[in-house]
Amino acid sequence: MTTVLIVAATAPKQPAVLIEALERFRARGANVTVACLFNSADLPVDPALAEVRTFAVPGEKRDARLRKALGRAPANRKVWLHARRNAWLRQLYRKADLLVALDARAVHTVWEMAQRNTRAGAYYGLVPAQRALDARRTESVGRRLERQVSAAAGIGARGARRAAAQTVRTTLRKATGQTVMSNPAGAWFWTRALAAPRVPDRVRSKLAVRLHDSAVKAGRPAVAARAASAAVSRISSAGTRADVLTKAAQAELALGRVPTGLHDAIRAQLALADSLLPRDSTKAAAAVSRAWSLASNRVLHFDRLSSPMSEDPGAFLAPFRESTAARKLSAKRGRLAPAAPAPTDRPLRLLVTTLINDNFLQEILERYRAMPNVEVRFLDLYDDPATRPLALSGSTVMEHLLAGDSSYGAKIEEWLRPHLDWADTVFVDWCQATAALFTLHDPGTARIIVRLHSFEAFNFWPHLVDFSRVDDVVFVSEHLKDLSTAVLPQLTEADGPRLHVIDNAMDLQRYPRAKPADARFTLGMVGFSSVAKDPRWAVEVLRRLRERDERYRLTLIGSDFNNRTSKPAKDYGKLFSKDLAELEPLGAVRRYGQTDDVPAALQEVGVILSASVRESFHCGLVEGAASGAVPVVRDWPFFAGKPHGARTLFPADWVVDTPEEAAERILAVTATEERWAEAGRAASEHVLKTWDWTVTQSGYDRLLLDD
Repeated sequence: MTTVLIVAATAPKQPAVLIEALERFRARGANVTVACLFNSADLPVDPALAEVRTFAVPGEKRDARLRKALGRAPANRKVWLHARRNAWLRQLYRKADLLVALDARAVHTVWEMAQRNTRAGAYYGLVPAQRALDARRTESVGRRLERQVSAAAGIGARGARRAAAQTVRTTLRKATGQTVMSNPAGAWFWTRALAAPRVPDRVRSKLAVRLHDSAVKAGRPAVAARAASAAVSRISSAGTRADVLTKAAQAELALGRVPTGLHDAIRAQLALADSLLPRDSTKAAAAVSRAWSLASNRVLHFDRLSSPMSEDPGAFLAPFRESTAARKLSAKRGRLAPAAPAPTDRPLRLLVTTLINDNFLQEILERYRAMPNVEVRFLDLYDDPATRPLALSGSTVMEHLLAGDSSYGAKIEEWLRPHLDWADTVFVDWCQATAALFTLHDPGTARIIVRLHSFEAFNFWPHLVDFSRVDDVVFVSEHLKDLSTAVLPQLTEADGPRLHVIDNAMDLQRYPRAKPADARFTLGMVGFSSVAKDPRWAVEVLRRLRERDERYRLTLIGSDFNNRTSKPAKDYGKLFSKDLAELEPLGAVRRYGQTDDVPAALQEVGVILSASVRESFHCGLVEGAASGAVPVVRDWPFFAGKPHGARTLFPADWVVDTPEEAAERILAVTATEERWAEAGRAASEHVLKTWDWTVTQSGYDRLLLDD
């Protein structure tokens, strides 16, 4: 009886064809086995026709050696790596008469099997296998011996080559590893090697990235920078130079560090973009996009306790201001006609639009929807799955801006033009994708208003907005206005938009509630899920208080800390978790969790903290103060010492510099129940008179309704 082994890497799309072939094999007296890389249950075949058996299932437990081999191997060889370690399959293919590859990925495996079983015929596809079964001939002993010797020699040669290649890879990996790069002699040798002449760019660039990573991981960033610089000085291709420097910077960012060569990488990408711009705007846009991806990486601005953008925006953004391609992204294109005055013969048509986040719009929408002289439409660019992808690609916007025209731009025009034609005024919340898309084309006579909160100032999106098509820009605080105009100097040019500072719209009347007496010793934070909120600063304040009085405790309101965004966030999260593991069992810290009833949660809080390193306004603090909790505000480090910040936004006695000062203020203001209650009442009265929606709505009325 003829033994047939069919190898299948993927489940056949037409199982009926296979079953028909199996019936023919059986009619010819063949004994057939189908060995599959997928779950055999996915291929229902009558056992009378063939045995179907799985030799490897995706996701099964694998030893380290196999995992490493699979990681390096191409797709077709991975099938063979699984097959050769399966004892049942090894025994089967060595005694088979016909070896058949059912699909392209199985061809290499069947070929390898045929090298080990030279007696068997090897075929790709069922039809050739059926023909071979019909026309089987006996091969001469001499010819069979020749094939066996040739196959054995080939197996040995390939094995030797793989072993040699693996030995070279292992040796090179060790020779360029952390241990060697941490040694001055090893670092000196490899730095000289990278600068050696006549090394191909491809080899030099790969070696440079490897050595840079090893030096960074060894804690020697200066050595890493010298290695990258040595390689780049010898690389002739501008694209390869930019690629090496970018990969080096990305490696450091992945480790949570500010790259020593960050600006070198950004400048290299921008230089590449400038050189490509005249002939290939698509590739130029890709290079600018990579530069902005480096510059706006969250490790630099969001997951650390400082940011180079806030320290010196001009110096940080200098490479972009010097680049022709980058400047073109925010070039003024102007508008064909100025915004039309508000209509007098019909209601004002107000379009309020955002992307995903409408947290700060509810009071605004409710107020103007209730006005008979205003017709309101709300548009979230994320709502429609068909158009959603158009709003989520910054690189595509860059490509359109550099090209001056594109099919993408035409789609944006088709999508947003009906909204622009309808609206008298467009209020864009958040200066990100929505603002960029609404200024991608001429807005007609619609008035465009953009509100910038905080995170956008550290992002690339505002640099894609054509502010010559924006009539008004709104900030929620003076210090945010200062930062934004330093980041975007076009805002303060003579023909720039009108700039306004209008506080966030907050309904604070629902927060004042009677507090229990023991709330005096409860500190509260609203929002602690990010590094920027710096909850460990609040924990440090709590520790100092409990050294004096163990009645003090901390309530954390909101979602748990998110440590999944980057390595710095993960590192911060580990330290914060240790704090919680120590203090929660003592009852010193309580996580209240996310809640829709913040006023109820704040009823138990006697002191409200703002521990953040940056805030545009900090609604959570103001809500706590409205509830009657005593405010204690850290002088936000991103803005401390500048003309505007926490000290100019809030009463002076609310603001402190250090955890020690915070603890002293809290001890003083909570010394007696009467003093604490009086301080809470005063804080509540202040915020209600200053920031409640009944007060701040007049600013929005002037902005939206007055000419």
